[in-house]
Amino acid sequence: MTPQLEIIITACIVSTACVIPGVFLILRRVALMSDAISHAILMGIVIMFFIVKDLHSPLLMIGAVATGILTVLLTEWIIQSKRLKEDAAIGLVFPVFFSIGVILISRYAGNIHLDQDAVLLGEIAFAPFNRFLFLGRDLGPVAMWSMGAILVMNLGLLLLFYKELKLATFDKALAATVGFSPVLLYYGLMTTVSITAVGAFDAVGSILVVALMITPPSTAYLLTDRLSRMIVLSVLIGIASAVSGYVMASLLDASIAGSIATMTGAAFLIALFFSPKQGLLTTYLRSKHQKTDFASKMLLVQLMVHEDQQEDFETTVTHMVHHMDWSIKFSKKIARYSVEKGYITRNQDQLFLTPLGREVARAAIVH
Repeated sequence: MTPQLEIIITACIVSTACVIPGVFLILRRVALMSDAISHAILMGIVIMFFIVKDLHSPLLMIGAVATGILTVLLTEWIIQSKRLKEDAAIGLVFPVFFSIGVILISRYAGNIHLDQDAVLLGEIAFAPFNRFLFLGRDLGPVAMWSMGAILVMNLGLLLLFYKELKLATFDKALAATVGFSPVLLYYGLMTTVSITAVGAFDAVGSILVVALMITPPSTAYLLTDRLSRMIVLSVLIGIASAVSGYVMASLLDASIAGSIATMTGAAFLIALFFSPKQGLLTTYLRSKHQKTDFASKMLLVQLMVHEDQQEDFETTVTHMVHHMDWSIKFSKKIARYSVEKGYITRNQDQLFLTPLGREVARAAIVH
């Protein structure tokens, strides 16, 4: 397996592992918590490193996960005190932990391979250099196996607790009524987020961890209303962003992590504008169509009211300009739309209702 392929596979595994808990963070409206956890765990990594003096010790992960859980507990405690709102509580806790970690690195760890740039941006290009050796056999990058294990864990938890997570996410009261514990599920989810963030931290840095946990699920949220479909779309968008980000980084000789984050953002922007149901462009066109359709029905009602009054001027496009206070351009547009729909026929400036138009006008009056 070539180093390039190993990087792509590792990036895809990291992406898939991150988006699974990210879906529930988005649906629970606690997306900011992933940002808090992915930054706060730095303090746990640094403190545990000072204790064990080994960058490769598994105790670093334990320290990081403990810090992530502590971040959630402190944030929830502040929120429960009702002195600060959720976003303010998160903004208070994680900068303190992250700042402590950065200060400790810059002050006491300047001569070791633990620096601020690696913390923020990571460098997945270095993943193939840290090999996983088992019984003398080279099995590939350590990051690929560690994140693969986390991915299997996340998939297993999703399959085991899908019903419980779904119910607790959309209806906490019902979940508690049927015997599920929303609080326990919430902290279980946050523990999973912490473990995932720690695993991805070394390979891709905290910025990409947040990008992968939040952006693909947010993009999928714009494209579907079904949870199962949202999870699948999130995974596919994450993988596509990882592959296209690597290709872009190779072409531009740029940061792989930064390029992947950029592609997740590009995918979100595309969905934001062109989503079939919630896209800005789609919403604009729908609103414009509704305005045209409503104006057309107003025209039909006007024509039906004056249909038997032998007042020819009342049923002309020119009259629409004066009576409806429409512009000439808009009046002609509505008349053309109504003709295309089969609601009216037109003889120069004169407008005549069709049987369909008369029926639509009656329905509009009733409603």
